[in-house]
Amino acid sequence: MTTSFAPSGDLAPSYQILAALLTVLGIVLLVMELRRSRGAQRSPRSSIAAFVTGALASIGLLLAVLRPVAIQSKGSLVGPRVVVLADVSRSIDLPGPAGKTRRQEAARALGELQKHGAEVRLYGLAFGKGSPTPLSAALASGAAEGAQNTPEGQLAQALLAARPMPRSDLAGAIEAVARAADERPAAIVVLSDGRLDRPGEGQAGEGIRAALGTLTVPVHAISLATEAPRDASVRVVRAAGAAVAHQPLTLRIEIGCAGGLDCDEVPVSLRELRETGEPTELARGKANASSGAATLELEVTLDRAGARILEVSIDAPDGDVVPDNDTRYVTIDVARDRVRVLHVAGRPTYDVRALRMWLKADASVDVVAFFILRTPTDDVVAPSEELALIPFPVDELFSEHLPSFDAVVLQDFNAAPYGLAKHLRSLSRYVDKGGGLIMVGGPDAFVPGNYAGTPLAEVLPVELDRGPGAEGSDVASFVPRTTEAGRAAPVLGPLRDLIGEEWPEMPGANVVGDARPGATVLLEHPTRKTPKGGPMPILALGEHGSGRTIALAIDGSHRLLFSAFAANAAGRAHGAFWDALLGWLMRDPRFEPAVVDLADGCIAGEDTTLTLRPLPGQKGDAKITIRKLGAGEVLRTLSARLDGKGEPLSLDAGKLEPGGYSATVEIVPSEAGAAADGTTSAERGPTTRRDFACERGGDEWADTRPDPERLAAIAEATGGKSVTADGIGSLPLPAATQIAAERRVSPLLPPWAWTLGAAMLVGVHWIVRRRSGLA
Repeated sequence: MTTSFAPSGDLAPSYQILAALLTVLGIVLLVMELRRSRGAQRSPRSSIAAFVTGALASIGLLLAVLRPVAIQSKGSLVGPRVVVLADVSRSIDLPGPAGKTRRQEAARALGELQKHGAEVRLYGLAFGKGSPTPLSAALASGAAEGAQNTPEGQLAQALLAARPMPRSDLAGAIEAVARAADERPAAIVVLSDGRLDRPGEGQAGEGIRAALGTLTVPVHAISLATEAPRDASVRVVRAAGAAVAHQPLTLRIEIGCAGGLDCDEVPVSLRELRETGEPTELARGKANASSGAATLELEVTLDRAGARILEVSIDAPDGDVVPDNDTRYVTIDVARDRVRVLHVAGRPTYDVRALRMWLKADASVDVVAFFILRTPTDDVVAPSEELALIPFPVDELFSEHLPSFDAVVLQDFNAAPYGLAKHLRSLSRYVDKGGGLIMVGGPDAFVPGNYAGTPLAEVLPVELDRGPGAEGSDVASFVPRTTEAGRAAPVLGPLRDLIGEEWPEMPGANVVGDARPGATVLLEHPTRKTPKGGPMPILALGEHGSGRTIALAIDGSHRLLFSAFAANAAGRAHGAFWDALLGWLMRDPRFEPAVVDLADGCIAGEDTTLTLRPLPGQKGDAKITIRKLGAGEVLRTLSARLDGKGEPLSLDAGKLEPGGYSATVEIVPSEAGAAADGTTSAERGPTTRRDFACERGGDEWADTRPDPERLAAIAEATGGKSVTADGIGSLPLPAATQIAAERRVSPLLPPWAWTLGAAMLVGVHWIVRRRSGLA
């Protein structure tokens, strides 16, 4: 309860001011009168008495006019709203002062801020990527009721439990606060280590002033760390230009050194992760980061297009307290200038001619073609030096130049007579490391070509009978039948647009076995069965290691170009068919059944979310298999139901360790039926694959140095103050405002009493004047 005094409300404020001015004027005139009559025979005591009574009479008249009243009010203090923006980017989990993490220091600072700001309403927001979010629902609801009553430590506990963010966008957070429709804050307090993505280092103050817009409030800053830990790290890896297969690429690697470490010579290695086995070393060097940072350039040549996972690591000096940023994993998307294809054919048939014509006619394909017109045992009745035909350079091609090709096409080619058998293991390793292989049928392909039981047979998407009485071919004519997977697979989409699901009659087929696990069968034989009872595959696609393989068990695809059937599509069906097969082999997005994205990347130890984007119209089940590169084992399998709308689906992949991973997506059409054994190849839908990498901390941990100078610049530009957690008590937070809840007005005296008192004082003054000789 508080008591105050004020004039009554009978007169308007302007008349109250006029009455006060007249009172002052009367007193001034009295003084002037006394000064003019100073020479009269009057004692000083009488002059003083005249002045005092005259002044009292004037004041009495003023009080009679104003008639003061007593105002008793009862209310409460309401603190101003102060927004606390707490940085929850991954960098606050780095080491901070006194052996604690910066997150723990932020929690302590929040506790101190609650004590210091007991009379304000703290509203806590966590900022990182995107719009800031309330630190806790309890604090958000308490803000409307008076968050000064929030239990001590609740804000700190909410911060300790906050999920780390991939960015630190302070400018975006302040923009959201400034544009919010709720109560405007009286001040903003920022808790951060200063390692911000926005605003930038050069114009931090200007950036925050622009983010505030019309909101003119001070932005105070609390630095969570002021000194860098002892740390050497791979800060940034940049590619100088676009990555193109088979062309040199320069990588600029920035090595950082902080905290007083001895970084005169820091070994740096660059390796590429593989599907299985140890990574392949691409380059090595040394960096001198004694000045705090150094940039090293390493040149590499990547032979395979697509997403390649590179590992950049350093041998950190002794005393490094953050070993997690000594190794960075970088995903390089390698493009193709031209697709390099090695085409090896056993004989110049119509099918070989048609394929070679298409390869030569496509400007995006760089083809090296070999036709085998004679075997080493052919008797040509002439010495070799007199022959115009060059020998097949099998050893040179498959020992030295094989990695330079994007794809290898073996068409109706027998491996035994030409010395290729000893290189089949190299060809298998080529596929395993990311190469593409197409085996096309014919009298000397698959089983008749002596591939059964060889290392190359293991990478094909179909099994081959290696028995002594194995049947190699079936010469009966037939029309291939499209499977359910073939109807859904984009790889046959361009062909379906031209000829529908009809195929020309084929002059026989190679006899192959069942599709291997994970393979996709697009075309099958209408009558012939595999040993397990299912339809025999005619066109099968498969993944092996980092590469892809295709088995086409016919040598009649030329009938899509040279036949009465082909005339219906003007001969374009053959080009559409082979363009799609080669495109799928090269992982062309047009022929992938789905796209797998990681919107927020992959950070080791945190939940990873995969985004699956299927094609419109796809219905069925999607199975996503996640494997770790190098080990090859399956870590987990995810599943999703596709409704045909093509809407993106988010899948939780859980927490992963640092390293490279592959996510293989298999889409099983809902119309696929089961065969006798319940596992026909038709149930295996089209597949796609996405390689990605996980690293501890990501970009936020690459540079562990705090930046208190940036926070100080922000505070200075907005009229705020920058302190550490120990100096929170000096922050000038706004004062609380009293809100009246009850008000009672009562007159001090009744009106007649004020009038009577004024008349008595005027009378006394008149008597004193008469006695002192004043007129």
